[in-house]
Amino acid sequence: MSDTQEYTTVTLSLDDNTECECAIIRIFPAGDNQYIALLPLEGEDAENDNAYLYRYTENEGEPVLENIETDKEYELVSEAFSEELEAMELESIYGDEE
Repeated sequence: MSDTQEYTTVTLSLDDNTECECAIIRIFPAGDNQYIALLPLEGEDAENDNAYLYRYTENEGEPVLENIETDKEYELVSEAFSEELEAMELESIYGDEE
């Protein structure tokens, strides 16, 4: 059994015109919107396990990521993401037991 897990990845174009490859952790609801959590695979944010959170929509089947604009929205999304992480942890612990 291997400790490595395969993830779907996306490449983000950052504000400073660099690119960052990220693993998609989860797409999840919060409030009236869907959000996506991405984990950078390289660099300081990857070493610190810092996730990137974006508002997620689709336009004609293509994913669209939008910045979270307000502190209030970010707090809502952060709390929902924490709950998603707890659910993922429980799934990994109890997923084989039914």
